[in-house]
Amino acid sequence: MGIAILFIVFGVLLVLGVPVAFSLAAAALATLWYLDLPAVVLVQQIGAGIGTASLVAIPLFIFAGEIMMRGGISERLIAFAASLVGRLRGGLGQVSILSSLFFGGVSGSAIADVSAVGGTMIPQMVKRGYDRDFAVNVSITAALVALVVPPSHNLILFSAAAGGSISITDLFAAGILPALLMTVVLMVTGYCVARRRGYGVEAFPGFRKVAKLLIAALPGLGLVALIFIGIRAGIFTAVESAAIAVVYALFVTGVLYRNFSFRGFLDTVVHAAQGTGVILFVIATAAVFGWLLAYLEVPVAMVNFLGMIAHDQTTVLLMIVVLLLILGTFMDLAPMILICTPIFLPVVKAYGVDPVHFAMVLVISGGIGLVTPPVGSVLFIGTAIGKISVAESMKTIWPFWLAAVAGLLVVTFFPQLSLWLPALMRH
Repeated sequence: MGIAILFIVFGVLLVLGVPVAFSLAAAALATLWYLDLPAVVLVQQIGAGIGTASLVAIPLFIFAGEIMMRGGISERLIAFAASLVGRLRGGLGQVSILSSLFFGGVSGSAIADVSAVGGTMIPQMVKRGYDRDFAVNVSITAALVALVVPPSHNLILFSAAAGGSISITDLFAAGILPALLMTVVLMVTGYCVARRRGYGVEAFPGFRKVAKLLIAALPGLGLVALIFIGIRAGIFTAVESAAIAVVYALFVTGVLYRNFSFRGFLDTVVHAAQGTGVILFVIATAAVFGWLLAYLEVPVAMVNFLGMIAHDQTTVLLMIVVLLLILGTFMDLAPMILICTPIFLPVVKAYGVDPVHFAMVLVISGGIGLVTPPVGSVLFIGTAIGKISVAESMKTIWPFWLAAVAGLLVVTFFPQLSLWLPALMRH
């Protein structure tokens, strides 16, 4: 009965439009009352949920991403991407996808990606004669790449939700090849759609110009290398790398690019603080929810249930992917990671799935939910930028959506795609 109360209250509140964090807290409190557990447990688990040291990296990476986004790095990354792939069919669409890969390595956030890259590329594509629905769809699905490119704070959340036992460095390394795969799949899809619609190409600026644009973009791209190499070499921890990322971002935007005013700095601080507050509130309430899941032995029940209807790893993974895709349509990514990790991680471990591999499956599945109504934050931002309705976008998004799902299935059923690079870097 306790499990029923927990999920029913949570589900009803979500349907009524109550914010996720409040829904999690209310469902947990109702369940605690039913189980006759003291309400102080709620406070204790909230404190425990946000007391993990690794979570300090999240606000710092968010802050670094905000600085880079407002300091001119997005324009330089877009210009460099345009010089590389602008001459392909539907050139500006290809530029949007490749720019998302580059900028994802700076921001680690799909929302920041679609705001920065989409905010620039969607109006540019419309101005050059591209249909608004194409401009929006290619930009919002490209933002999915940012979810698994280091430094993704979603992967830090997964590590925290898994109890902190999974190396953040391994998670960062595991995300690189899936991100490249998603980029290629979406670029091929964009090319096919652009060719069918008869879109043109951009002129090649010449190798000298490409070299100049590369040099201009290198300080921004260097952030990824700094974080990744520094952690891997043991020079600093994930949290220390986040602090270094902030200092590096301030240096690049304020000294090298000289495109960051004091007023811009204050706006960045406020915006980063707001984003951090939302995420940490969700983490705090999800911690109580996760504790109750463990207390009520939901993971054990899930293992037993799936064991009755599936007897091999492939079937279990496929069932979990379908469940995650459905959940992603109703839940934002951060709470989804925090809720689903304690439920499904013991299940996949029981079937021999590596936790690092499962992290990629979970994050990409939840990311696809960000471009799927009714709760698709990236979808809503993209359509607002493109000035079209969600319905207009949904009519023609299917090639890109199916391409993203195809990429997800490849990542799911070919675990070496995620595990090869972390294993290589350990030696």
